[in-house]
Amino acid sequence: MKLFDVYPVNDIIIEKALGSHVWDDKGTQYLDLYGGHAVISIGHTHPHYVKRLTDQLHKVGFYSNSVKMPLQEELAALLGKVSCKEDYQLFLCNSGAEANENALKLASFYNGKKKVIAFKKAFHGRTSLAVAATDNPKIVAPVNETDNVVFLPWEDQAALEQAFQQYEVSSVIIEGIQGVGGINVASEAFLQKIRSLCDAHNAVFIADSVQCGYGRSGKFYSHDFAGVNADIYSMAKGMGNGFPIGAIIIAPKFQAVYGMLGTTFGGNHLACAAALAVLETIQAEKLVENAATIGNYLMENLRTFDKVKEVRGRGLMIGIDLPEELSQVRKELLHTHKIFTGEAKPNVIRLLPSLALTQAHADQFLEAFGKALNK
Repeated sequence: MKLFDVYPVNDIIIEKALGSHVWDDKGTQYLDLYGGHAVISIGHTHPHYVKRLTDQLHKVGFYSNSVKMPLQEELAALLGKVSCKEDYQLFLCNSGAEANENALKLASFYNGKKKVIAFKKAFHGRTSLAVAATDNPKIVAPVNETDNVVFLPWEDQAALEQAFQQYEVSSVIIEGIQGVGGINVASEAFLQKIRSLCDAHNAVFIADSVQCGYGRSGKFYSHDFAGVNADIYSMAKGMGNGFPIGAIIIAPKFQAVYGMLGTTFGGNHLACAAALAVLETIQAEKLVENAATIGNYLMENLRTFDKVKEVRGRGLMIGIDLPEELSQVRKELLHTHKIFTGEAKPNVIRLLPSLALTQAHADQFLEAFGKALNK
């Protein structure tokens, strides 16, 4: 049997990882500024994380949600404290797409409406309604197509107001910072407008925090910069530092009913142990603050390069927009300077490193980036 060939891959085999570095099978060291799509939040193989998982595995790795699991309650309490959303409720699942799927479903259960407002360049996942709310027709299969999703221009308040007049809106789903779309930051005014319109029309504000959440922006949720609360926050990626876990947190006004949401693997013992280790490390090492500090340092320095068109982002979620003639810079960084970065089409380099990235790591990247620009 062969693998189903749906991923373009670099011809590199990673055999070891620690902190912000990975090593290939030839012993070559790479600086990891991508973290496997923003997944590595506290650093590769962090010792507290490894111990938490190993200790749990020696006790019990999995049982279903048919039994009480104190680890889930412990995770809910700590997540509420760290995120400053202690009155919210937690539902655990396995991925970002599943989190958004549950958020959209819960919103429709809540108000009985069908229309979802999403935005151009949005990415919310690859399953059913999540992919229907993703602005990329190439990954939307015919069976996923629906007229229940309305795409609006990014940051267009007039179009948003018009949509609320035209449709019975169930929910508005928005990334606080678009990731795949090119690191586009939602303005505070736009998020505040969404909040006010949702309040006025009994619609649900869904804050997709799968990539831009968990401290990456320099606040726990990037939507927090707007000073308003969403009704539902979705999360995954950095939540488990590589262990598959996703979640939504849900405002107090939502009433749970047995069977309305469900999952087999979500919230299992190992997943909770991984998520607890992440939150404990974020607290102990002040990683949200570090993301803000190092992110600002990187962006300030990146803006000094004349050949860079624009630098966008917050914290350690950074997009470097390059002209077309410099489209080779990302490959140059990887193959010559041994630095992993991400991309967004057409020519945006995405930086999504561990929140524990140091200034020395940032300086290493900046030096290599300058050389790659001028090659």
